Amino acid sequence: MKKSILFLFILFYQTIFSAKITENEKLTATCKVWGFLKYYHPKVAGGEVNWDSQLLEKLPKIEKAQTKEEFSLIIENWIDDLGPVKEIAPIIISKEVKVFDENFDLSWFNDKIFSKKLSKKLKFIEDNRFQTDEEIGPGYNPLKNGNYFNMQFDNRNSRILWFFMYWNLVEYFFPYKYVMDQKWDVTFEQMLPLVLEAKNNDEFYTVIRKTASKLNDSHVELALYGSSKFEENKRFFPADCKIIDNKMVVTEILADSLAQADDIKIGDVITKVNDKTIEAYISEYRDLLAASNEPTLLRKMVRKILYSNSEKVNVEFLKDGTYTTKAMIWYDYHDSHRNEFKKGAKKKKEKFKVLADNIGYVDMGLIKSANVPDMIEALKSTKAIVFDMRNYPNGTYDDIARFLNAHEEKFAIYTHPDFSYPGKFKWTEGSTCGSENKDNYKGKVIVLLNEESLSQAEWTVMCFQTAGNTTIIGSQTAGADGNVTELDFKGFHTRYTGIGVYYPDRRETQRIGIVPDIEVKPTIKGIQEGKDEVLERALVFVKTGK
Repeated sequence: MKKSILFLFILFYQTIFSAKITENEKLTATCKVWGFLKYYHPKVAGGEVNWDSQLLEKLPKIEKAQTKEEFSLIIENWIDDLGPVKEIAPIIISKEVKVFDENFDLSWFNDKIFSKKLSKKLKFIEDNRFQTDEEIGPGYNPLKNGNYFNMQFDNRNSRILWFFMYWNLVEYFFPYKYVMDQKWDVTFEQMLPLVLEAKNNDEFYTVIRKTASKLNDSHVELALYGSSKFEENKRFFPADCKIIDNKMVVTEILADSLAQADDIKIGDVITKVNDKTIEAYISEYRDLLAASNEPTLLRKMVRKILYSNSEKVNVEFLKDGTYTTKAMIWYDYHDSHRNEFKKGAKKKKEKFKVLADNIGYVDMGLIKSANVPDMIEALKSTKAIVFDMRNYPNGTYDDIARFLNAHEEKFAIYTHPDFSYPGKFKWTEGSTCGSENKDNYKGKVIVLLNEESLSQAEWTVMCFQTAGNTTIIGSQTAGADGNVTELDFKGFHTRYTGIGVYYPDRRETQRIGIVPDIEVKPTIKGIQEGKDEVLERALVFVKTGK
């Protein structure tokens, strides 16, 4: 009886393992093995072989594989052809190294698509992996040991190679993979058919956009070079806007003469562009733009909606309950971004000033380190200082922190990729700000934030929060903190957040951003009335403490 059961089990196993294998299964498994060996196999990771060329050579054989057994044998032989891996296990990790492994997952070794022999080979390579003392820094090259600059995306295998490369970069070195909305494996499954079907560069760029959007990272952008239907050097609306309640409201005039010609004013509400509602644009662009959260996604969408491939654009406005469509002419970037009337007469924006009731105000997007001593002298006797960080600061965090803080304080810690154990990250000691200063600022510190507060802005706020008397007012920030990893190619450029940034107690910042103590969002009514509702709320807080 026992022999019969054993026989049936062996027969069942052989039937399963000899089952037909689909193209998607083969390419998914190949991508994972290729990427793993690229970063783990001592010979491949050490740059001794042209790993990209080997993939292109193996793809025809892999495509011909009919069963899981045939597929595993091809991969086994491929690994064997690289030569023996020197046994160095166990690799001792110093007790001083604090490991962050939320992104780490090599459980696919045991996928049923692989033979037991292949799974053991992969595990052996993990245990005896490539070792390096490389760290992320000025010389870090994410595309080392490969030439991806001159790829031809009208070629199917070139598209596969690029997709494999990008997917594995994110798989092993994107610090925030664990907080994506969608599992990275699922993204691969969804995008692979589109990669295979793309007919030209533009179609493939669309696939790249859709793939990159799944990182949920506000740092991610895709800038295209040369001629493309996505080229952003087009025709532009002569003003900037903000999306509120599925409508766009004009917040800033960028070209006053053009805006005057079409009677465009701050506070005007736009409901349609070229007969398409703002809500429809939001739906269309949602899978094409990367953002950590909804406010930043809407901000990126505004930039897309406000440029056109055509100079003639119909824009529908809503005013006093009436919808009116204007047939506008939009112009190139230069003409649509110059205020001719204000030229020579425009009041220069102040880097810092004293408002009514002895309240200081600092524009963090304008002030530079050279201006900080004068700022301190002018504002040191105020009862509160409002630091407006609804912009991108100029590296002044340390100079200002020494004025705000009574002591040196740690304000951020980081996770860096562990290149000796790809997929794992290492906690670092982090950054400090401030110094021993009995004469530090004693008044209230207020920081204004919104979705424009990105990266260095968010990091700077973390620094200012250590002062102990800091109140955050505004709305959710961009939620993308950490140095950026840049990826440059012949036809385009893209990027993603390269290191993890956390508060010293390991609270997360990615996607969450800096949480305001008092949430205030601009309203259409407030914009129409010329109010800065966020700043006004800050002034109320200074007076009332509430």
